[in-house]
Amino acid sequence: MSVTRRKIFKITLLGEGAVGKTALRHRYLGEGFKQNYSMTIGADFAVKRVMIDGQEYVAQIWDLAGQVRFQSVREVYYQGTLGALLVFDITRPKTLDAIPNWIKELMEHNRSPVVPMVLIGNKSDLRAENPNAISREVGEQYARSLSQWSGFEVPYVETSAKTGENVEEAFVTLLRNITKYIEQRRKQEK
Repeated sequence: MSVTRRKIFKITLLGEGAVGKTALRHRYLGEGFKQNYSMTIGADFAVKRVMIDGQEYVAQIWDLAGQVRFQSVREVYYQGTLGALLVFDITRPKTLDAIPNWIKELMEHNRSPVVPMVLIGNKSDLRAENPNAISREVGEQYARSLSQWSGFEVPYVETSAKTGENVEEAFVTLLRNITKYIEQRRKQEK
């Protein structure tokens, strides 16, 4: 199978502070897991080249600081986003409640207000020891409501940056959905 021209996609990791965005990025890049990460200040950036279905992708991964004090700094980093990973911590329900604010911020500061998204419930390895953890069903229901609102499927993936569970799947799903979205837009423009 021949390789076609590589596609460069800007992906933005969004979510409250300490939900595991940096750990997910490190795990996806093959850098493993550290117990303690330093707080992201403003944004952090990484690139990964991957082959999916015979297509080369260059994922430009932008990890945005989740703390409120960095909100004004984050604004510039949204521009050019083609896909977003919406990350919450399943052990902290308030982080799921904050997802609409992240979507709103993305929509206000990106040229394309609605982009393909994957909703990620991170820290699935901690569910057993947290009786109040958000259930898979709640995450799936929220993803369905985002799908209805956005007009395209927003998958729900539970991940563990610590164990690596479903981290690759989340990024690959987003890259495939960005490709589908771009192809649909091109067909509509013809």
